[in-house]
Amino acid sequence: MSDARTALVLFSGGQDSTACLAWALERYARVETIGFDYGQRHRIELDCRQTVRRELAAQFPQWAPKLGDDHLLDLSLLGQISDTALTQDRAIELQANGLPNTFVPGRNLIFLTFAATVAYRRGASVLVGGMCETDFSGYPDCHDNTLKAQQVALSLGLATPMTIETPLMWLSKAQTWALTEQLGGTALNELIIEHTHTCYLGERGQRHPWGHGCGTCPACALRRAGFETYTST
Repeated sequence: MSDARTALVLFSGGQDSTACLAWALERYARVETIGFDYGQRHRIELDCRQTVRRELAAQFPQWAPKLGDDHLLDLSLLGQISDTALTQDRAIELQANGLPNTFVPGRNLIFLTFAATVAYRRGASVLVGGMCETDFSGYPDCHDNTLKAQQVALSLGLATPMTIETPLMWLSKAQTWALTEQLGGTALNELIIEHTHTCYLGERGQRHPWGHGCGTCPACALRRAGFETYTST
């Protein structure tokens, strides 16, 4: 039986957020999506969002009636104040603090705050995000404790329960591929390979067995390694 609540999925158009969208569609009575344009170099992911939503509805008719409205917010100010490899044309490298310069400080915290504001207005009480503490680049705003703390803060600040669900939190990338196979079979994984975008450089030209991308940036390397592990087991 479906959970009667409405969920709002933080949906970038990438592999992880698509897995979260499928997970939410399987679980909740109604699901809406929200995306953020913050001046990211890989802005092409925003162009993939509607294609993925359309294909999910077309290929999985059991989910189509549950898929509600999409919201796209302009957070260009975040890009303007961020000195990172995701918002500027610069080489991807580790910083002195041990974090990669693809870390956009405060990004997930801001995303969840704005998402909660939209959810409050839309009557949704569940936020779903693809944050992961197992296969990730060390981003502190992906930590489980960070998100638990924000769940408490949002619920108190809005004076209404707001649940943050992170179905990928303890999964490896290979396990994420396995999860989407469990949710939608080979068809869902083929959809993810063909239509989602993960590459930090915004490269869509070459199609690899695991999807489109430059093949060398950290996001592509993680996606490729996860796919190869998943297909070899």
